[in-house]
Amino acid sequence: MAPPVTSRLVRALAVVGDFSAFAGRALVDIVRPPFEGRETLRQLVELGWRSVPLIGASGFAVGIVLSLHTRASLERFGAEALVPAGLGIALIRETGPLTAGLLLAGRMGAGIGAEVAAMKVTEQVDALEATAVDSFRFLVVTRVLACIIALPLLTTLMNFSGILGGWLAEFAMTAMPLGLYLERAFSMIDFPLYLPSTAKTAVFGFLIAVTGAYQGLTTSGGTEGVGRAATRSVVMASVLLIAANVVLVRLIFFLFPEVQ
Repeated sequence: MAPPVTSRLVRALAVVGDFSAFAGRALVDIVRPPFEGRETLRQLVELGWRSVPLIGASGFAVGIVLSLHTRASLERFGAEALVPAGLGIALIRETGPLTAGLLLAGRMGAGIGAEVAAMKVTEQVDALEATAVDSFRFLVVTRVLACIIALPLLTTLMNFSGILGGWLAEFAMTAMPLGLYLERAFSMIDFPLYLPSTAKTAVFGFLIAVTGAYQGLTTSGGTEGVGRAATRSVVMASVLLIAANVVLVRLIFFLFPEVQ
């Protein structure tokens, strides 16, 4: 009989291998027809459009807080005029993508995990297979595509909501007009800065969707299993997202040295 630690390690490695194969299959199938266009569009509305209020409000609040902290730091050096530019760069380079990714890992990850798990325990997945529907393509690929499309768009919303929140904080302190604030905020933001930081959130979307779908399809234990799948989806997606961000930041610095 194997020792408990060894047994747990073997099970953990088996899960890693199983998840890697699952993610690899999803990565291949998202570029291979046929595509479930109608279901993908439905998921884009459910996962993406319905996240707009959360991301918009959160970005606005983040912008206010970030502006207050940025002003407090720059005031020491008499550089208050750089507050809009500093806030814009901070949001677009890292704060916006990472905050949006973690928020959506909670909303999308839990939603996908719970929905797919509920279909699994109520045997709806088996019913799909019985009607000759490819359950992996219908349940997994559609959600992966929706998240890959939605994350960069929602991150852009987070960034601009944050800039508007920063203007509100600055207006309360200095009565700075919106036009002047936006001019200063975008004075140091260009396409090479915006594109890599926003495009990397497509990877976040892939990880969130694949993790939720994997936890949902491998769940068991009735309604209790549905709850576990939702919780594990959020935790696993958040950890993977943070780890991927470290790798992607280094990759962006290597491919786009001008953004450092």
